[in-house]
Amino acid sequence: MDKRVQFDFEIDFTNGGGIQGQEFRLDIDGDDISDQELANYIVEDMRLLMVGEVRILNKKIIQEKHKRMVKKRME
Repeated sequence: MDKRVQFDFEIDFTNGGGIQGQEFRLDIDGDDISDQELANYIVEDMRLLMVGEVRILNKKIIQEKHKRMVKKRME
């Protein structure tokens, strides 16, 4: 079965403000993904600018069918 990661995140912007997400899910390629890879993926996929700190919280790997085609992530 396909693997996905479920996690919460908080992103601070360098020009003030921030966003957060709870129980966010992403398809992953393989059995695990680092917090840094997740942070990079969120910023890139959401096309965020002026990003400061990104915090990944409550991360867990789940078995669930992929919802979209998994793209290769840059390391």
